[in-house]
Amino acid sequence: MSKTMVSIAGAVLLSFAVLGMAAPAAQAAEGPTGRELLDKCDNGTDKCVFHPKGPPELFIGDLHQVGDTSYNCTQDLQRSTIKWSETTGETNSFGVSVGIEAGFAEVFTVSMERSYEHTWTTQSTFGQDENVDVRPGEKGWVERGTEMYRANGTYEMNFPDKFHDHYIWYQDFEAIGPKADAAGTVTKKTAPMTEEEKAAHCG
Repeated sequence: MSKTMVSIAGAVLLSFAVLGMAAPAAQAAEGPTGRELLDKCDNGTDKCVFHPKGPPELFIGDLHQVGDTSYNCTQDLQRSTIKWSETTGETNSFGVSVGIEAGFAEVFTVSMERSYEHTWTTQSTFGQDENVDVRPGEKGWVERGTEMYRANGTYEMNFPDKFHDHYIWYQDFEAIGPKADAAGTVTKKTAPMTEEEKAAHCG
């Protein structure tokens, strides 16, 4: 690294120290954990705001089975009705519930509403009946890819007194929550039964 680059890096770190602001590297190495900072949001701070990095991103989660598996042990094509219902909750980068935790949760949801007119959903239950045509000696089931929203941003927390040697702390945050009342991607699947499945279900 050149002397010029070293001087610039030193000046940047010095500016953080003079302002009493936590540099990202300092926070990771010697500051409080992210969860400790979130617990302080509106609980010891004189300012706690969430700055979204953009609108929530809608995506389809991994396909997974919902409902029971139907086994056709007859010699005829069978149409089976598979009833399913699934409750999907939200997750985030710190494993705490936006729907339950006080302080930072309200700051997050209010920010999403004000910035993008998006009501954050922490839990959604959806279900329906699916008709699956299952050939003789085969099994049928239903898979779902849930529609989810991903939101990213940064919490800014200002303290009236120094907290871990800084007045201002920043914490990156990511949350993933379900789209309310949405079926998502629903796929019907069939496959031949194994010998073990035939013995277990057709014996």
